[in-house]
Amino acid sequence: METKPVSSVDNALHVLQLFKSRRVLRVADVADDLGVARSTAHRLLVALVQRGFAAQERVTRAYIPGPELMEIGLAVVDMLDIRGRARPFMTALADELHETVSLVVLEGANARFVDSIESPQVVRVSSRTGQVLPAHCVSGGKVLLSTLSRDGIDHLYHVEELPTLTPYSISTKTALLEALDEIRERGYSTNEAESEPDVCAAAVALQMAGSAAAVTVAAPSSRVQTGSVDDLGLAIQRIVEAVQSGDGSSTISA
Repeated sequence: METKPVSSVDNALHVLQLFKSRRVLRVADVADDLGVARSTAHRLLVALVQRGFAAQERVTRAYIPGPELMEIGLAVVDMLDIRGRARPFMTALADELHETVSLVVLEGANARFVDSIESPQVVRVSSRTGQVLPAHCVSGGKVLLSTLSRDGIDHLYHVEELPTLTPYSISTKTALLEALDEIRERGYSTNEAESEPDVCAAAVALQMAGSAAAVTVAAPSSRVQTGSVDDLGLAIQRIVEAVQSGDGSSTISA
């Protein structure tokens, strides 16, 4: 009973993989390649068209990659491009501060960690690469939210109550708006046990043409004494500005 849906998904993925080596696909080709009836191959292709992963040419009736598939590919390329352009900043921060450095991008009201350089110290914050957390609970997410307009914030947050990760997380939209005003004024954001107990962090938004990303430096709270998380934020600002104005500037101003 459960093998049929799995088989259908596997066949659909197989069809998508065929686009890697062929510009166009025909029903007969797909049927032969998958070892299924032509009616089954046709249903698979129609389903992919409905989801935007394939499109059908009007004249030849052959199938070509659809807009959704191309957008996913472009998004992956763009993500790799962001990581490459942000590496000079991340390397400079890791070399000077010896704490874990991460690269963060916004995904709606969430923050995705897309790259990381772990601290060389024995007690350290581990890599979060691949994790997705509420943007208002992490320093990188908050600094990126601060770059949005009020309309942009309202589009992301429709209600007053916000989800939390720890007792120190921002829990209301009102508190978030106040925090974003402070971040805009000082140019960096902080996180004191808001996403994880015993972890402090600070972040700065990067100035990269066409891309919105932030670098965050996270450390165990035991190494960030009370009040000095702001010192961490100021240090990140200084190092990022040095990279932007120094030899690495030509690398990142694409």
